[in-house]
Amino acid sequence: MADQIIITGIRGTGHHGVFDHERRDGQEFSVDVTLDVDASTAAGSDDLRDTVHYGEVAIAVHALITGEPVDLIETLAERIADACLAFGGVRQVEVRVHKPSAPIPVPFDDVELRIVRGRMGHVNRDG
Repeated sequence: MADQIIITGIRGTGHHGVFDHERRDGQEFSVDVTLDVDASTAAGSDDLRDTVHYGEVAIAVHALITGEPVDLIETLAERIADACLAFGGVRQVEVRVHKPSAPIPVPFDDVELRIVRGRMGHVNRDG
C-alpha cells in the first residue's frame, strides 16, 4: 500500500448539472481526494519541495468545483483526477464528489461519485 495524502471536504458553490436551475442558482459541492504518494523522501529531507503540496492541490480542486460548469459529476470528477495527477509525485488518485443537494424527489443524505485514476503503468487498488 502506498503512502497517502487525504484531503476531505473541499467545498465550493458550483453550477454543475443538467437542469437550468442548477446552472442558474448553483449548489454546494464537496470533494475528497486521496493521493497515493511516496512520502519517504520528504520525511527524510523535511523539505516541502520533496512532497505534494496539499494546499496547492486543494486550490486546484476548488477552482474546478467553482469554475466552468459541466453537466455531469462524472465529468467534474475526471477533471479533478486529471488535475491531481498533474502534480509530480501523485501516482494514483481517488476522487469522491458529493452533491448533497442533487435534484432527487425523495429524502436522501448525499449523492457521491467515486473514481480512481492512476498514471500509465501504475496498478490501481481496484486491480
